[in-house]
Amino acid sequence: MRLKKFSDKTVLVTGACGTIGSELIRQLIEDSTANVVCVDNNESELFFMMELYRLTNRVRCYLADIRDIDGLKLRMQGVDIVLHTAALKHVGLCEDSPNQAIQTNIIGTQNVIDAAISNRVERVIFSSSDKAVNPTNVMGTSKLMGERLMTAASESNQEGSTVFASTRFGNVLGSRGSVVPLFRRQIESGGPITLTDPQMTRFIMTLNEAAALVLESVWLARGGEVMVTKMPVAQIVDIANILRDEIAGEREIEISIIGSQPGEKMYEELMNDEEVRRTWEHGEFFVILSAFADYSSSEYVHLADSLQPDRPYNSAHESSMSREMVRDYFRARGLLE
Repeated sequence: MRLKKFSDKTVLVTGACGTIGSELIRQLIEDSTANVVCVDNNESELFFMMELYRLTNRVRCYLADIRDIDGLKLRMQGVDIVLHTAALKHVGLCEDSPNQAIQTNIIGTQNVIDAAISNRVERVIFSSSDKAVNPTNVMGTSKLMGERLMTAASESNQEGSTVFASTRFGNVLGSRGSVVPLFRRQIESGGPITLTDPQMTRFIMTLNEAAALVLESVWLARGGEVMVTKMPVAQIVDIANILRDEIAGEREIEISIIGSQPGEKMYEELMNDEEVRRTWEHGEFFVILSAFADYSSSEYVHLADSLQPDRPYNSAHESSMSREMVRDYFRARGLLE
């Protein structure tokens, strides 16, 4: 039912060649009759994507950078929905080059907003991160600014018809830069597996699940919200041990504790103390309303019977899955193949 809503829509995906962007495109093309516009600055990967979907006659690929407002305005013509996933996401690299994170994650997001307003786009969903909550690093700070820009756009564009909102989720297993492919490479090369801290916990979700929830959030948004996906919690040390057990076979692979990296948290936060008072549970989401929102408004009638959480949503407060539960989770989703 969710994807049928896209059947007569043209959907533009920024960061189309990235992990989340490419999975969004796959789901849209596989399960609906949506027309998809793919925007990315990765020339090689964009070419391969164009070839992959050539026979569908429903995918257009354009070389463009979200730092270029004119390019975005051009490619957004005739677009109904924008899924904004383009970003610099590596914590360490953003720490080293904060100006680049500002240019892409903050100014680039404002460019997406301005281009959407210029083209009277119906809906814009910004793909955010757990690192935007109480940020301790440049990447998280830039993602928080992206969320605030979306909320500000919603508040300042009240006479327009564009809905701006954000969706926030944690660690996507198997995505580029996540621990699963990292640990796999380390095991396959003979180790060691580098673990920052054995007490570290993370929310986890598969790529398929994350993209599906982004698509669902498109229709849940009313304007200015941050929609937080509910996710199970795992200890990173359990993930390391499970992958070692399943992949290494008889080989002895060491797990080396290297200490927390710059800007890295011991646990993941998806909703902080300040946000709890303006948050409602709705299906698979926590819906965090804008600080300026009027909850009594008819816009939020879908939340009328919803409950409010009684605590922040972070991986330190939630019960972690046991190692066997994590193993079963991985097996059920084909992550140990």
